[in-house]
Amino acid sequence: MPPFLRIAINAYEAGDLPAFNDLPVCAIRLKDSINTERGKALVQRKPTMYPPWMTSFDAHIYEGRVLEVILMQGTDVTVAKATMGMSVLAERCKKAKTSGKNEFWVDLQPSGKVQMAVQFFLEDGDIVATTQSVKPEEETYTLPRRRGAVRQPKIHIIKNHEFIATFFNQPTFCSVCKEFVWGLNKQGYKCKQCNAAIHKKCKDKIIYNCTGTAANSRETMFQKERFKIDMPHRFKAYNYKSPTFCDHCGSLLWGLYKQGLKCEACSMNVHFNCNSKVANLCGVNQKLLAEALSQLTVSQKSSKKSQGSESEAEVPDVGIYQDVKTTTVDPNADDKNKTPTPSPTPSPAPQLHLTLNHLVFHKVLGKGSFGKVLLAELRGKGQFFAVKVLKKHVVLMDDDVECTMVEKRVLALAWENPFLTHLYSTFQSNEHLFFVMEYLNGGDLMFHIQDKGRFDITRATFYAAEIVVGLNFLHSRGIVYRDLKLDNIMLDCDGHIKLADFGMCRENISQENRASTFCGTPDYIAPEILLGQKYTFSVDWWSFGVLVYEMLIGQSPFQGDDEDELFEAIRTDTPHYPRWITKDSKNLLEQLFIKDPITRMSVVGNIRLHSFFKSINWTALEKRQVEPPYKPKVKSPSDCSNFDREFLNEKPHLSKCDKNLVESMDCNAFAGFSFINPKLENMIS
Repeated sequence: MPPFLRIAINAYEAGDLPAFNDLPVCAIRLKDSINTERGKALVQRKPTMYPPWMTSFDAHIYEGRVLEVILMQGTDVTVAKATMGMSVLAERCKKAKTSGKNEFWVDLQPSGKVQMAVQFFLEDGDIVATTQSVKPEEETYTLPRRRGAVRQPKIHIIKNHEFIATFFNQPTFCSVCKEFVWGLNKQGYKCKQCNAAIHKKCKDKIIYNCTGTAANSRETMFQKERFKIDMPHRFKAYNYKSPTFCDHCGSLLWGLYKQGLKCEACSMNVHFNCNSKVANLCGVNQKLLAEALSQLTVSQKSSKKSQGSESEAEVPDVGIYQDVKTTTVDPNADDKNKTPTPSPTPSPAPQLHLTLNHLVFHKVLGKGSFGKVLLAELRGKGQFFAVKVLKKHVVLMDDDVECTMVEKRVLALAWENPFLTHLYSTFQSNEHLFFVMEYLNGGDLMFHIQDKGRFDITRATFYAAEIVVGLNFLHSRGIVYRDLKLDNIMLDCDGHIKLADFGMCRENISQENRASTFCGTPDYIAPEILLGQKYTFSVDWWSFGVLVYEMLIGQSPFQGDDEDELFEAIRTDTPHYPRWITKDSKNLLEQLFIKDPITRMSVVGNIRLHSFFKSINWTALEKRQVEPPYKPKVKSPSDCSNFDREFLNEKPHLSKCDKNLVESMDCNAFAGFSFINPKLENMIS
């Protein structure tokens, strides 16, 4: 084994760089020198590492190898960097007086610097000039990092249009009602195919088929025959002397001369590139026609209902309303003297509702694009809960109302399984939605693996087995999870796992009813999702494989400098398996990383029977009767020491929304959201 350096990046100075919003990310790239036809070139063979500040990583010393230190804003934007030879760093260590260890500052380009601590080790694991023995770590050892999930925007299929909620960064007109699409965030919809822009409120008034996908479809021909609407526009290039908007895509016609086309008959104005996407509705007012058709439909329904009432007039009033008319009769009275007495109507018990006044927020436990998770105390009761808070306007703008309702239903269902996070209540305010869940103060597996590096085989097997039970439960209910990852596996105070965050779930999944939405956390997304195929529960078993790999090896199985490279690796690469992992572990991972979902482990075969789980008593495990191999350090019910400091240091307050935005929101969008479990009801009564 060649000599190696143990390196830590301990501090940074920004210099003339712009101020960082958060602590910058430090990325490390190792590049090796290779011979090519044009001479020597540097090639990165190993994945980029993202070591946390003040933690060490090991890198072997090879001839020509260089180390690149990159300071990043988030994980996407490179701010500054420096490149140095590994042999140069080794020489600096050898000259140091303190047992081959040296600390120094390295200048970055274009500005700033980082402080490095570097220690040199010989081939046999000895530090130079000392007898201390050390076992070198894996060179590619790089801890997993937190990454948010992504989801394909919800597509509204209307008349073959594919409308997606869109933010218009310039003034835009609705192609239906011809009024401005105004507001904050995602103000309206835009068709992916033909670029038509509309208000969200106008989506039900679209009467023409998308010209980008169905210009000559059977349905289009039917519309022509039914309404006799097939009137092409007569467009000619036009020189506009004042600012004019395209009547199709809604945006401004740019340019100084002949900026667009104008219809000679109806005066419709469009961009040149919108010409082929405009429906043949010359002279037709879509809004008025849609309203007329709507009134006609209502009139027809009323007529049918009236005819139905006349034909059913002679039918006795029985059926679903019969029980309402039941009476109680004294059995001892004569038939003639029987007087019906109405049955007593029980007065409904008053139902308690949870509100913000019942809760005191103490800490921020987690944060994402969705909102926050807060540690909350039931006022005056000493009971603690984790409260997930969603911003209503974000949910509405992203068309995530149904996903939010699915999350509520899955959480409520979780009471039937001990390995899913339990829900106590859901309620809402004018601006926010609240999920009140059990507080699992053992932290998540991401926190623990970043602390430990990787888990031993006993601990990893135990967690994997309990996750299998949780996944089996969801799948048996027709639910695909779609966001299994270290961040979403919580530990309770005893060390048992619980699946959390069901915002990506999809219900009613079967072989006949498959999902197709592109969603998940990038490192965990299955190949079939990336390929745009329809899928079922196979995607959860792929994610399970990624999670088991991370627990056993301490890094992600697929790497890339950006999402495109990462997704290409997932589609084509085979993960690297270190020599020291067990044969059973490697075989399980290979079965889970089969690219074809049809032959993947647990889609074919029972994963519980795999030799990796030979030590598991599944009957006892399902009853939580197996002693966890690790018990989190928890001092009190409100202890939050097992959560990341970056979240805990934030103030636990709810962000305010724009008043105009709140007033413009649909009050009925979240009808039926509020719920309270009887167990919590007893606590607050």
